[in-house]
Amino acid sequence: MRIAVSGAPGFIGKALVPFLHSRGHEVSVLVRSDKDLCTHEINWDPPEGYLPPEKMENFDAVINLSGRSISAYWTNKVKEEILTSRVEPAQLLVKTFAKLKNPPKTFISVSAVGYYGNRASQDLTEQSSKGQGFLPDVCEAWEAASATPICRVVNPRLGVVLDKSGGALAKMLPLFKLGLGGVIASGKQWMSWIALPDLLELFEFILKNETVKGPINAVTPHPITNRTFTKTLGALLHRPTIFPLPDFLARFLLGQMADETLLSSTKALPEALLAAGFAFKYPELKQALESELSEKR
Repeated sequence: MRIAVSGAPGFIGKALVPFLHSRGHEVSVLVRSDKDLCTHEINWDPPEGYLPPEKMENFDAVINLSGRSISAYWTNKVKEEILTSRVEPAQLLVKTFAKLKNPPKTFISVSAVGYYGNRASQDLTEQSSKGQGFLPDVCEAWEAASATPICRVVNPRLGVVLDKSGGALAKMLPLFKLGLGGVIASGKQWMSWIALPDLLELFEFILKNETVKGPINAVTPHPITNRTFTKTLGALLHRPTIFPLPDFLARFLLGQMADETLLSSTKALPEALLAAGFAFKYPELKQALESELSEKR
């Protein structure tokens, strides 16, 4: 397939592009600079609404990973950046599709399980309602911006993506290796997650399975609590996990972000993926972490 990918510099994109190459796909990436463009680079500028339609002709699929990290203290400015960095790229791609003679057959535009908000221990499937808060509102706008009748649209709602070289796990490992890891608040909050290798296979699965449409929970069938995650990681590293992060301190350090991420409980289940026949290589946390921590990875 000919595939265009936006957000390639992110840690998921850095893994996805070579993965797609390895599966025999021809991949082009959308970049923000027009200086010394390579053959498979396409210049675009979402804030300015710039994307030459002729550069987007004849792709079989477009994968949109664009969006700034939510890992920051959420000032009003940062919250606006989080929202616009997701909505503007999706809107620009959809508007461009409408101008094409040969638009893509598939548009994969990621979202997040943040759509569901803080829901305690409630089982959450793709049929569950949107939650309350900033992240649910962002995810709703993000998915709405990607809607188009021109092609099949899939919105993988990502959980925490486990990868030792990027994302949340990469930030946690230095502290845990020093024996400074610990349970966050009560530790009862649920965490929906997926190993990076499974996520990469999931993109390939979506590309090949035209029956997969709309929002899908891109998480394993086995969500875990923060306490279970903490104790499992500590045990695999042979380190104690005796330094808890109280909720008041998390809020002091991170403000609203703490309430909607670290202290939030989201127990999402991949009902649509399992029904479609997707098989996880790393459905359980221990085996996923063992693989990530292996020297071979």
